[in-house]
Amino acid sequence: MTTESLTRRFQDKIDQELKIEPKDWMPDAYRKTLIRQISQHAHSEVVGMLPEGNWITRAPSLRRKVALLAKVQDEAGHGLYLYSACETLGIRRETLIEELLSGKAKYSSIFNYPTLTWADIGAIGWLVDGAAIMNQVPLCRCSYGPYARAMVRVCKEESFHQRQGFEILLTLCQGAADQKAMAQDALDRWWWPSLMMFGPSDKDSIHTAQSMRWKIKRFTNDELRQKFIDMTVPQAEVLGLTIPDPELQWDEASGHYHSGPIDWEEFGQVLRGNGPCNAERLEARQRAHQEGTWVREAAQAYAAKQIEESKKVG
Repeated sequence: MTTESLTRRFQDKIDQELKIEPKDWMPDAYRKTLIRQISQHAHSEVVGMLPEGNWITRAPSLRRKVALLAKVQDEAGHGLYLYSACETLGIRRETLIEELLSGKAKYSSIFNYPTLTWADIGAIGWLVDGAAIMNQVPLCRCSYGPYARAMVRVCKEESFHQRQGFEILLTLCQGAADQKAMAQDALDRWWWPSLMMFGPSDKDSIHTAQSMRWKIKRFTNDELRQKFIDMTVPQAEVLGLTIPDPELQWDEASGHYHSGPIDWEEFGQVLRGNGPCNAERLEARQRAHQEGTWVREAAQAYAAKQIEESKKVG
């Protein structure tokens, strides 16, 4: 069968909403696109533990500490699910990790911003995880089976994280004036980076159109960003906080909120490694990987011993 006919059959299967599985034929470009997207997603989950893990020892109560520990553990699990999904495309996990540690691989720009106060933990849960949910729920219908199935559990857990973050901010906003001011400050700093999480505007995106034809993505970057804004503004009103966008207003004609322009130069700088915490995040991951060498070696030695013993028994 020719490549042309295989490609046509592949696209027909996608158009019929059938899943592509690891052993199915797929175009090299489809495979490469998935490896890029899933690996960046996995890296983001792993690096995303750092801003919040920084606050585990400083959580204001035992209840908050336990909840934050559980959340950070969830993020580690998400990374494992996604690395496993990526491996089904024929790339080794070790290769993916090496690309992250060398700085070659990308991860979400949002995790290169600092967490300055406890309110930032609430803002991350409410805004960052809220944006992640908006991005990831459609991925449960991604055309690639392993990715779609991994996202089902990820989205359920992210939904809990989003509610947890909102509750942290609600508690602060119902407290003393300086606590509410702390929550407003966190919103001021995290609002625009959260909007950047959806990626560049549609006119500047080089991957969106093809990814939508392959049904890897179901909505464009701008569509998802608009949904997030429409969902989040009323929530801010419940909190009694002000969205830091002087141009934000409800547009009766379109049925959506109109928002001001995003500073895409800042987005580009962070992606190029010039964000507030790029170097810090990469150094932390490199150090953790190096310090964990003995754990990986011990696990491999134990696994090898178990295999040898099972052969003797057999």
